[in-house]
Amino acid sequence: MSKVGLILVNLGSPDSYRLKDLRKYLRQFLMDERVIDAPYLIRKMIVEGFVLPFRPKKSAEAYKTVWMNEAPGAPLKVYTENFRNTLRPLIDLPLAVAMRYGNPTPEAALADLLAQENDLEEILIAPLYPHYAMSSFETAYLHVVEKIKSSNPELKFKILQPFYKDEEYINALSCSIAPHLEKNYDHILFSYHGLPVRHLKKSDPTKKHCYFTHDCCDVKSDAWKFCYKHQVMQTTKLVAAQLKIPVEKYSYSFQSRLGQDEWIRPFTDQQLKKFPSLGVKKLLVVCPAFVSDCLETLEEIAIRGREIFLEAGGETFTAIPCLNANLEWVETFAGYCNQRENSYQHLWEDMTA
Repeated sequence: MSKVGLILVNLGSPDSYRLKDLRKYLRQFLMDERVIDAPYLIRKMIVEGFVLPFRPKKSAEAYKTVWMNEAPGAPLKVYTENFRNTLRPLIDLPLAVAMRYGNPTPEAALADLLAQENDLEEILIAPLYPHYAMSSFETAYLHVVEKIKSSNPELKFKILQPFYKDEEYINALSCSIAPHLEKNYDHILFSYHGLPVRHLKKSDPTKKHCYFTHDCCDVKSDAWKFCYKHQVMQTTKLVAAQLKIPVEKYSYSFQSRLGQDEWIRPFTDQQLKKFPSLGVKKLLVVCPAFVSDCLETLEEIAIRGREIFLEAGGETFTAIPCLNANLEWVETFAGYCNQRENSYQHLWEDMTA
């Protein structure tokens, strides 16, 4: 048996909510060609000329409202660390965490693994994203592979593929939502992180399905393996079916737009404004694009989203927590790792070549 280590990969957060740390983080994030997929000079002009002079202050204020007393402070980092600590006793592998942006870096994660096992032959890279997107899943694993392979070309890699429709994941997500459905509610909104439509078209290997075929997310295609919108729709439908949520009591939407490009619709903020006029007064919101709570779930949805809904005439707003270190979810994830050569072999793709 080869000596194997596991790296959990999440998006990342600034080291603090000070402006200098926000500028550093946002520069790294937005200069990623898989986030703003424009030529380098145009990307640099957008980021340096239009984003960094203004957005760090706004982001700092947002982070300050959700910053946690528990080290390392940023919610995404805290919840990812809690997940790692809960997972550790359930798997028989050296384990580390890396972030795509900020700290800990892939190099730091590798050093962590080598301190646990100094003769590694293979690394399992697990992006903590249920769905495929070039600006999350794809950039995360490619960044880690690139950084580690540059100094350790002999290492082998396997990547955990999107698990958006895996039965055990759907069960864990459904179980985390179920207690909230026991209360009186009018509607549950599945709010996913938004993407520009061009990202879907760019990720489509056929170049003729996404946003070309009518009802493309319902017409089977090779594009589905890389189609974020299709995958989030499947997660929504599978959870709703398992929980027996009537079709008229649930819907999906997309949050976190940036810029003036065409983005996937419908938009979460517009839905929140509209719901009360449609008779939806008691609303549940869940964010399955994330397995760990973060700025987008805790500030954008649980704070600003709540305000939008209540100001529009809503009565009660419940933001359902992400899976975080929910034991059923941690046990599910441990199963992916422990049975990677058996039941879950299909979820691991060899990236050694």
